[in-house]
Amino acid sequence: MTNDRTTAMTDSSPAAPPAPSRPRTLLRLLPGLALTFAIAVVATILGTFVPVVGGPVFGIVIGVLLAAFLRPGTVLDSGTKFSSKRILQASIVVLGSGLSLTQVVSVGAASLPVMLGTLAVALLGGWLLGKALRVDGEIGTLISVGTGICGASAIAAVTAVIDAAESKVAYAIGTIFTFNVAAVLVYPTLGHLLGLSQHAFGLWAGTAINDTSSVVAAAYTYGSSAGAYGVVVKLTRTLMIIPISVVLALFVARRRSRALELAPDGGAAAADGGTTRRRVPWKKIVPLFIVGFLVASALDSVGAIPDSWHAPLSFAGVFMITMALSGIGLSTRLATLKSAGHRPLLLGGILFVLVGASSLLLQAATGTL
Repeated sequence: MTNDRTTAMTDSSPAAPPAPSRPRTLLRLLPGLALTFAIAVVATILGTFVPVVGGPVFGIVIGVLLAAFLRPGTVLDSGTKFSSKRILQASIVVLGSGLSLTQVVSVGAASLPVMLGTLAVALLGGWLLGKALRVDGEIGTLISVGTGICGASAIAAVTAVIDAAESKVAYAIGTIFTFNVAAVLVYPTLGHLLGLSQHAFGLWAGTAINDTSSVVAAAYTYGSSAGAYGVVVKLTRTLMIIPISVVLALFVARRRSRALELAPDGGAAAADGGTTRRRVPWKKIVPLFIVGFLVASALDSVGAIPDSWHAPLSFAGVFMITMALSGIGLSTRLATLKSAGHRPLLLGGILFVLVGASSLLLQAATGTL
């Protein structure tokens, strides 16, 4: 009897809280999703009247203004973050349905000289300028890979490798986001002033603008051909996260091993067998939306997507991008940008200019301008 009571008491002890149900999760997303959808509708309409600016740019500007002056409450946060991340990734997959794998491979291969050149400028320039400006080493590394590869995604992957502090990550992301917005607003205008073709602008945007959302927004604002080309170039460039993260992981592991060897009495080496190894976070390094993009391209290559679907899918993809950028704008806090400080911002600004200029110079040198 005692055992039964004991069992009953044990069974009746407080259990772990149940996982939130799917309907409850959807309800939490709805307010933010509804607002980003409404902004995207307004931005798309404005974009038809001012095509040089385009719907995506209007979306992020409206979002930033609303966040600054109306300060929407936290009830919107879940939906706006979902828009800025998941809907953006889904938009890339949708846009992949209009590109065959042959196009993807040819564009990616053709862009390699410019892409690798700009990556070298970002990484080497970040290292040298970071030292000259006395920027913290980890912050400099994060800004360099963010500028050279793919903005916040690269920063997230590298953070998991080098184990950077949250405050340093915030500095880097604030810096990168500042120049993401600048690129979306400035690049299309500069492209028209320079008389760049759709091909040249797509290659410029794909190799010089750091974040995927900003590349897509700027390139599709310039034109649909520039957008399609820029997306493929950018996704090819995103794959550079893999070798860079592996190299950094090996560097960090080697540096920590040497530090443990030099520690008095072996330090923590005795408890760790003398070595410290850090696993490479493959799930973060290889984004799932790239796989989805390639699958969509493969379906288009084999004729599984009818030609009559291409125009509606293209419109849907651009609208989703506008919705995602609206969410990014709503999530923007000017105080976060200010907290980045002047030295990281200066480093990010110089790299922003250097990478953009080197992309154009490399295009001219390789005959792709």
